[in-house]
Amino acid sequence: MSGDGAMAAPARVEALPGVAKSPRRTPLPWGSLGAHTLLLVCVAVIAFPLYYAFVISTQTVEEVVARPPILRPSGNMVANYVEAWTRAHMARLLWNSAVVAVVSTLGKIAISLLSAFAIVYFNFRGKALAFWMIFVTLMLPVEVRIMSTYEVIGGLGWLDSYAGLTVPLMASATATFLFRQFYLTVPNELVEAAQLDGVGPMRFLWSFLLPLSWANIAALFVVLFIFGWNQYLWPLMITNTEAMRVVVIGLEELIPRTGTHIPEWNVMMAAAMMALLPPVAVILFMQRWFVKGLIESEK
Repeated sequence: MSGDGAMAAPARVEALPGVAKSPRRTPLPWGSLGAHTLLLVCVAVIAFPLYYAFVISTQTVEEVVARPPILRPSGNMVANYVEAWTRAHMARLLWNSAVVAVVSTLGKIAISLLSAFAIVYFNFRGKALAFWMIFVTLMLPVEVRIMSTYEVIGGLGWLDSYAGLTVPLMASATATFLFRQFYLTVPNELVEAAQLDGVGPMRFLWSFLLPLSWANIAALFVVLFIFGWNQYLWPLMITNTEAMRVVVIGLEELIPRTGTHIPEWNVMMAAAMMALLPPVAVILFMQRWFVKGLIESEK
């Protein structure tokens, strides 16, 4: 310390020549490693049945019934898929399922958009009661009201038709609730600005709310499309001809109904893999919008 009380600057320590500095050891991220290991194990458990179904779809009947089971693909893939395509009439089944899934999904989204718009932006007597009546239908699945719905569809003459397959599936309380929650987050200033510009209700819905809702619509489309594609009980009840069967019922038709025939699991798994492709394609194509819609819904 100098006489005027100032502190001397600390001396700089220079590394001695020829002495290498020891590298600083980074601790292993055990928490991250454990989390990734658990995720990989979960993915393997979930994906193994799908992989095994694909393996079976490439094997012969003898390879399918072999013990221990063969867990590698075989060379009978093309023959199995051609046999499944022709025997199950997969072109017709896939078309029927696509019509049911797409039409019912678009109908649900359109009806839910309009119902949520009316509940949020219009004031009328019984508004809260109307919303809760829609919401209560979540506790009434299709199986509960299936007989009354069947009676109505039969009275309209819609049995064994596309109208009967799709119209009863168009109402969705879940989609209405999600759109209502999203509309409640829209600033009131936007509504007031639209009113000052003389924009009518339907123009406001089409030009303002709809562009803001694309992410939510995409997320709902994926969920509702898969729901419509996997419908089994309702199409089974109202379709009487093979021409109107959906793919889920067509897969069940490939299982022999007598004990005299050995189930050809390779052909059935080939048909199942073909039935799986359209939902997977929809998910892959709309994955970005699906994730974005889920994130915005959580906000």
